[in-house]
Amino acid sequence: MEPRSSGLQRLVREVAKFGAVGGAGVLVNLGVFNLVRHVSDLPVVRASIIATVVAIAFNYVGFRYWTYRDRDRGGRTKELTLFLIFSAIGLVIENGVLYLATYGFGWDSPLQSNVFKFLGIGIATLFRFWSYRTWVFKALPARETVASAESILEHESKKPAPSQRVP
Repeated sequence: MEPRSSGLQRLVREVAKFGAVGGAGVLVNLGVFNLVRHVSDLPVVRASIIATVVAIAFNYVGFRYWTYRDRDRGGRTKELTLFLIFSAIGLVIENGVLYLATYGFGWDSPLQSNVFKFLGIGIATLFRFWSYRTWVFKALPARETVASAESILEHESKKPAPSQRVP
C-alpha cells in the first residue's frame, strides 16, 4: 500500500498536466472560435462547435502522449471511442452554455460570446477531467505495472556490461 502523500502528489501532477494540455486546448478553442467568427458569417454556436472539435483533436494528442502516457495503452479503439463520447458530452455542455446565453438571453456581443464560451469550457472541463481519468485513460493495475518494471529490469540485466561490449 502506498503512502497517502504519494497518491496525492501523483494526483497533483496529473491535474497539473491535464491543466497544461487543457489550457493550451482552451487557447486553441478560443482562437479558432474567434477566427471562424471573424472570417465567416456562421452563427455563434456553429462557430463554437467547429472550434470545440478542433480543440478535442488537439487535446487527445496531448492527453494520450503526455498527460496519460503512462496509462494503459491496450484497446486504443475503445479508448478513442470513449474519448469521443465523453468529448461529445463536453461539447454539448460547453456549447449549451453559449447557446443559452446567446439565444436565451440575447447576449451575443463578441465579448459576451467569449465570456460564455469560456464559462462553458470551464464547466465542461470538470466533467471531462472526471470522465477521462475514470473511463478513458485508465491507470494500469499495480500487478501489471510491477510485471512491466520487472521485465524492463530483466532485459537490462541481460545486456553486456560496457567493458564486455565489442566496439
